[in-house]
Amino acid sequence: MMGLRPLGVTKLLNIAQNAIRRRQFISSSTLTTHENTITFSDGKTLKVGTGRLARMADGCAVASFGDTSVMVTAVGKIKSTPQGFMPLTVDYRQKAAAAGRIPTNFLRRELGPTEREILTSRLIDRSLRPLFPDEYTSETQIICNLLAVDGVHDPDILSINAASAALSVSDIPWNGPVGAVRVGMIDNELKVNPSRREMSQSILNLVVVATSQNLVVMLDATADCILQQDFLKAIKVGVKECQSIIQGITRLQKEAGKRKRNETAAAAVIEGQGQEQEATNKENSLKIEKLKPGQIPPDLADAAKTFGELRLKDIFMDHTFDKLGRDNAVSALRSDVVDKLNKNFPNYDPSLISESFSKLTKNVFRQLILDEKTRCDGRSLVQLRNISCDVDLCKPLHGSSLFQRGQTQVFCTVAFDSIDSALKSDPVSVITGGLKEKNFFLHYEFPPYATNETGRGGGQYGRREMGHGALAERALRPVIPKDYPFTIRLTSEVLESNGSSSMASICGGSLALMDAGVPISAPAAGVAIGLVTKFEGGDTKHLEDYVLLTDILGIEDYMGDMDFKLAGTRKGITALQADLKIPGLPLKVVMEAVLQGTDAKNEILEIMKQTIAAPRTIKKDNMPLVEQIEVPTHKRAKFIGSGGRNVKKLTSETGVQVTEVDDIHLNLFAPNQTALEEAKEMINEFLTEQREPQLDFGAIYTAKIVEIRDIGVMVTLYPNMQPALLHNSQLDQRKILHPSAVGLEVGQEINVKYFGRDPVSGGMRLSRKVLQVPQMDSTVVRDLNASR
Repeated sequence: MMGLRPLGVTKLLNIAQNAIRRRQFISSSTLTTHENTITFSDGKTLKVGTGRLARMADGCAVASFGDTSVMVTAVGKIKSTPQGFMPLTVDYRQKAAAAGRIPTNFLRRELGPTEREILTSRLIDRSLRPLFPDEYTSETQIICNLLAVDGVHDPDILSINAASAALSVSDIPWNGPVGAVRVGMIDNELKVNPSRREMSQSILNLVVVATSQNLVVMLDATADCILQQDFLKAIKVGVKECQSIIQGITRLQKEAGKRKRNETAAAAVIEGQGQEQEATNKENSLKIEKLKPGQIPPDLADAAKTFGELRLKDIFMDHTFDKLGRDNAVSALRSDVVDKLNKNFPNYDPSLISESFSKLTKNVFRQLILDEKTRCDGRSLVQLRNISCDVDLCKPLHGSSLFQRGQTQVFCTVAFDSIDSALKSDPVSVITGGLKEKNFFLHYEFPPYATNETGRGGGQYGRREMGHGALAERALRPVIPKDYPFTIRLTSEVLESNGSSSMASICGGSLALMDAGVPISAPAAGVAIGLVTKFEGGDTKHLEDYVLLTDILGIEDYMGDMDFKLAGTRKGITALQADLKIPGLPLKVVMEAVLQGTDAKNEILEIMKQTIAAPRTIKKDNMPLVEQIEVPTHKRAKFIGSGGRNVKKLTSETGVQVTEVDDIHLNLFAPNQTALEEAKEMINEFLTEQREPQLDFGAIYTAKIVEIRDIGVMVTLYPNMQPALLHNSQLDQRKILHPSAVGLEVGQEINVKYFGRDPVSGGMRLSRKVLQVPQMDSTVVRDLNASR
């Protein structure tokens, strides 16, 4: 009997998987379309289908809600990558064509990703990543293609559900599906998946992503100081509504889903072989199982534990270490242990040896927290790091603050500008998101020196920085007055980082706003809550052995299972973001994290209050000003000047910006009081430089013809006057078609009667025709040219 050819196990696995994928693709070309309709509690329906579009992708699903449709494809490479993490890429792109628009840029096509596209891509990534198996490290890409956008239903939540369906029906290993809903609160009532117009009236924007058995996978929220009990209720409602989506996607998976690669690979090795080869094939199957990515051989794991466990415990229990000292000590121990393991296990791959030490480090760190309730810096589980605050550091700035929490240090500055400097959104973002412009925005900067590293600086703005800045901005926006007359730019530069830099930006930003005198409704603060569990695969529904950590360090974030960020005022919550590394979290743990985070947030607010308790009421000398002035319609041209000369001169010499309010009112934005006074003097000169006499209604004046036109003549009543039109209909009692019909010429003087100004255009109303009726002898003709 012939046995199996002596192929390498990895090569055999790849051949088997490729063969399965070929068979699946051949069969997929004849698949019919499968679609499931999901009905929510309020009667709205979500449709999810597969089998019609993009069939060469590993998985494809189309989700429709109202007239908004999104197609999401999932493709994963067969070969695993050597990295210790899963290289997942999510690309969400807004298509102008999907909204029936043409891009407004020069090329009239979609260019680089916008901020909204990047933030939505991160939202989808955070919803999917926790459910990939640890052993799956193949490069995977999710692409969200907007097919149609109706301007009523946002496509971001739809994209999460479509991505969940695409992964579920694919052969990519994934422990889904998940469901996603948006929860709003309108008139104190919770509403699931509200329309864009309804969201404009909502005080809550909560995105809930959950898996089966009511397990929370991801939370992302912005709120207008919503009460804690209302927020917790919204989470429960969102998780409940997600279950119907999960059930619908599960039905779709059963109808049209492919077998997962980790299930089919071993079956393909055994498939087609005789009974005689059963033992050999089982042995090969076991070898394949042993070669799962990330799995450490027992003998190597035991040796790493022998060489490094006790020394790692000594490092993590030495509370005198700071971040750099602890990192250097672990790095030195890593070099020593890896050298010993390389000598004892020369046949093992060096990357596997390095990974064995990394897993040992993580296990020791987590075990100390779970068993000893000991954190590496000596704090209790709910204790905050030492906090110090300072404001008004730089006098030329409108507002500034320095917030220090442990080894996390953030410097925040506030700059004001005119309302014309508000950040404008692109048209497609307006359709899908509803926000046209922002008069408050926060820019978050994380230079490499903040973690003692080198790298590109100079304003490089990556996806991480954009996400952290957006979170801090959303946390502070509810406390900014909506009718504030300035555009506010808040910058947050992280000078040192050892965890929770985005939450420190909220604290520092709140202090800087108060230092600048912005009348915020209440100070805001943020804190990060971590989680360490004994989860080792399987079901997390009955998670019992866990520890919640208040104000986590960077290492506690990296080694832990959750990064739960909560921000708000003393009254309520303004923002929340929860990212997990385990496949779902029971609602009980989520509620505990909210409560623990609220207590920590209130404690931070008390500390901040000792530095500055409320916005400054006494304005700084460099505080900008806005003043409204009145310029009548007929004086607008004189104020603006030829080609805008006067306005340009005003801005260049004083720094004052002019904004139109209505037909007669203008806003002057001045960087300080001195500039405003200079600008007002210049404006008076513009308007009074050529002082015009007061004209009396019904009076008769001598006018000089300065121009002949087809429709009439242009005349002036006094020197330096802006010429006014005397229309053909007002030149003579007879109907004439041209001024030459009555012998009028340039330079000729004629008498006209003044009837005030037109209420719409502001132009003079003059007539020569009415004077051709015999006048009384007492009629006085006023010659303003002679008086000059």
